[in-house]
Amino acid sequence: MTDPKGSDSPGMLIMIVGAKGAVAATLAAAVKAIGLQPEIVLPSLTTAEKFAFLGPVANIHLAGWDLDSRPLSQRIGAQGVLPVDLWRPLADELDAITILPPPDAAWDFGAQVERLAQDMDDFRQSCPDARPVLVNLLPACVDPDVSDCPGYADLCAASERIGSPDLAYAMAAVRQGIPVVNFSPNRIEVPALVAEAEALQVPICGRDGKTGQTFFKVVLASALKARGLYVDGWYSLNILGNADGRNLMDPERAAGKVSNKTHLLDDILGYPVGERYDAPAHTVRIDYYPPRGDAKEAWDVIDFQGLFGLPMGLRLNLQGRDSILAAPMALDLARWMTALHLAGFSGPVPHLGFFFKKPVGENPPQSFQAQLAALERLEREVETRLGKKPGSEGSRGQGFE
Repeated sequence: MTDPKGSDSPGMLIMIVGAKGAVAATLAAAVKAIGLQPEIVLPSLTTAEKFAFLGPVANIHLAGWDLDSRPLSQRIGAQGVLPVDLWRPLADELDAITILPPPDAAWDFGAQVERLAQDMDDFRQSCPDARPVLVNLLPACVDPDVSDCPGYADLCAASERIGSPDLAYAMAAVRQGIPVVNFSPNRIEVPALVAEAEALQVPICGRDGKTGQTFFKVVLASALKARGLYVDGWYSLNILGNADGRNLMDPERAAGKVSNKTHLLDDILGYPVGERYDAPAHTVRIDYYPPRGDAKEAWDVIDFQGLFGLPMGLRLNLQGRDSILAAPMALDLARWMTALHLAGFSGPVPHLGFFFKKPVGENPPQSFQAQLAALERLEREVETRLGKKPGSEGSRGQGFE
């Protein structure tokens, strides 16, 4: 693990689950590039001018876990997300990041948590003054069936029902006092984890980063509702050819993401789209299309009505870059969670709904306008709390409104 240049501030230690995936590798390249060319990274961060008490944005340490044993720079080259002339000068620094193999999937839940907790201790000893945060970037998987497990011991006893690895990382982090960003579509906010996070005064946020199509869906749905235009139908198609696209061809793995992308529309509008038909009129499709690679494409067909019920339509074609959109958001969230932890927040923080398809916590803001307003209130609350005494209130994240 190498020290960032240019500051005596302790900075942050971002521990990444899935550290050699496309989003994580892009995040790592961005972190390493900040010190050399801040002008190509900082404008993409919504927190670049926030949280001065965290120190310079460039002062970030990285570590993590991944199944792939190849050097990180080799993975970046194979992914084809970044131009060679951008990442190659950073190759030595990227390959110096400590990335460990994950625990054996055959181990029971408790053993995995213990091993990960030891890894986290080791990471922190390498940069003891840095403020740690866990960022989960694992691909979609089947949700764990553990809603009936109220505590950590219950989870350990139900180890065979935990199908995804995410929960062990999140639990290990919370028990180590490390805030958690769940950028993946996987549900980790199960009762046992929430109880631990609240008891140990650790904030958690998620789920499913809102990077491209769904971001614009929230913006457009909020605008249509504000204008009094009735949404009669909405068809969304995603095509992407990266590892995420291939993974989502498994219907069970894709179920959570499709659900996250679908339900938010009804929540924003206040009525089920297609309510006057005998079949749903909001469709979300995700198709693996290898030629697209990380440069995914999204199509939206929106049918709406105006005065006298007369029909109108809107067609939106987004040609985005999956990891380029996601990486700065993950970095922003790491900074948010570090600030919230210092300010004494704990448990699920719904006010970060701007960043997620399915925000965790009670009464998350739904519309685009409400999400922006919630971020502003949250920032003011952080400043107020830290202006008194950092972490002195120890309140739950949803308790300040």
